[in-house]
Amino acid sequence: MRGVLRLGLTLGVLLAAGVASAAALSPRHAWLAWQVVTGAVVPPQVPVSATEVAAKPEALRLIRAGEAQVGVTRRYDPAYVALDFPGGDVAADRGVCTDVLIRAMRAGWDIDLQLAVNRDMKAGFAAYPKTWGLSRTDRNIDHRRVPNLETLLKRVGAQVALDEGQPAAFLPGDIVTWRLPGNLPHVMIVSNRLSDDGVPLVIHNIGAGTREEDALFDYPLTAHFRVGPKAMARLERLGR
Repeated sequence: MRGVLRLGLTLGVLLAAGVASAAALSPRHAWLAWQVVTGAVVPPQVPVSATEVAAKPEALRLIRAGEAQVGVTRRYDPAYVALDFPGGDVAADRGVCTDVLIRAMRAGWDIDLQLAVNRDMKAGFAAYPKTWGLSRTDRNIDHRRVPNLETLLKRVGAQVALDEGQPAAFLPGDIVTWRLPGNLPHVMIVSNRLSDDGVPLVIHNIGAGTREEDALFDYPLTAHFRVGPKAMARLERLGR
């Protein structure tokens, strides 16, 4: 269990392990977690009927690369895995929330977050969280940890003000993070598709594979990132 907690648990694993109760989850994710526990997960689909808003080409590439994982990545699996480097990945049918972003950046932007995090951690190890008690980098797992991705995105200048509860503040292709019950970190990509209430959908894996859903404000947002030209150039230098 210790290794699982190090990587970060989400809803299905939380409920199965008894770490959090359904009462702590949003109704949609309590239901999803129950599907995971009972083994009756309803396969997700990209909500093609949702209203779409204009998006910059680079943002749309990231979004479509995230959507391409829906129905492919159908499991949440936080196991520690020895990866190739660079370009290492777990099996496409499984992963965690960070793997959605890692795969989307590779396919959409040709940026390898495994390489970028490893290079930036080596250059500024002291700036990264000490949560896991490491004394050196670990290219198998560093990029799959949300706090490390938050740190990288801050260091390349991608962080923007967090305006929680204001849908218009979140643009297609933005990257946002939550803290789930138990203070567990979670990362998502903001879609160019909107809910019926005008709230951007998010693309993420919160316990039963990659999904695109109306969940942006379900839990407390902790960080908001937008990869503009300067941040993109820095990520390209680190991740190519």
